[in-house]
Amino acid sequence: MIIVLKQGTPAEDIRQLADRLESKGVAVSHFSDARRDFLGLIGDTSALDEHHIKANKVVEQIIRVQEPYKKANRKFHPDNSVIQVGDQTIGGDTLGVIAGPCSVESEEQIIQVAKRVKAAGANFLRGGAFKPRTSPYSFQGLELEGLRMLQAAKKETGLPIVTELMSTSWIDAFVESVDMIQIGARNMQNFDLLKEVGKTQTPVLLKRGLSATYKEWLMSAEYIMSEGNENVILCERGIRTFETETRNALDIQAVPAIKKLSHLPIVVDPSHAGGESYLVEAGAKAGIVAGADGLMIEVHNDPENAWSDGEQCLTPDAFAVLMDKARKLAEVEGRSLQQAAEILGK
Repeated sequence: MIIVLKQGTPAEDIRQLADRLESKGVAVSHFSDARRDFLGLIGDTSALDEHHIKANKVVEQIIRVQEPYKKANRKFHPDNSVIQVGDQTIGGDTLGVIAGPCSVESEEQIIQVAKRVKAAGANFLRGGAFKPRTSPYSFQGLELEGLRMLQAAKKETGLPIVTELMSTSWIDAFVESVDMIQIGARNMQNFDLLKEVGKTQTPVLLKRGLSATYKEWLMSAEYIMSEGNENVILCERGIRTFETETRNALDIQAVPAIKKLSHLPIVVDPSHAGGESYLVEAGAKAGIVAGADGLMIEVHNDPENAWSDGEQCLTPDAFAVLMDKARKLAEVEGRSLQQAAEILGK
């Protein structure tokens, strides 16, 4: 339920109404736009008497919300959210760019790639320290040593770190070492993991599951937000279809659809979607035009010898070419890569 308050309602009247509603056993969130204030009620609102609520002098309208996700719902939060990640943001008028290798392989490698992607305009560094792989015999990542190497790259470049968490066992280490925790497609519905990252205030990049609907995806975001961490960014990384030519299908329609349903920022990952480097540029440009708040691109200094997913990685030179095109396209769409440019002097 959403209660729309009359324009100019005093803060004390809002607080008193919120206190009365919370005494009825529901959680109340206060939010506002440029014109008026709103109260979002979460919980069992069936016992509330709408006539009594409407009788309050400050109440203009009551809106029932049918969707089970509340905190992620645009109806509860009309304005687009902008998430702070380190000294950078995702959302708003700028286009965030997350770039780096699939796997951290050595300190020299991750620092070299970090410097190159930063020079091209990326403002976040990605790199896998813990790697979920289809085969148990494939490289599983350098784990804590990989986190240390990512920190070394951050020290050299200033780029905030984005890396994937797979187990609740490592949450404390991630909170200490990482600027944004990635929850991968395979763990999108690992609800115990979602609840635990929800107890932190570290921003979370939540990737869409291979066969997840928009509602299921947003409900996973709700798990995180319901625990108190509302710093959630969604990532479309391709869904499984009947087509076998590409690894997955990048669902470009997810960008405007999610923006209609939710206030949370959304980025696209064309690298994992297509699974081939030649598909990355088209997916990235399509994401920008669709209105995505950012891109996530895999970049490796030597893709042919990468320890994982080399076939989908761009070289640093190819990434720089893509960034030039992305910058021009973003400007056409009313966005900029200003944040990325600003960090080049650090």
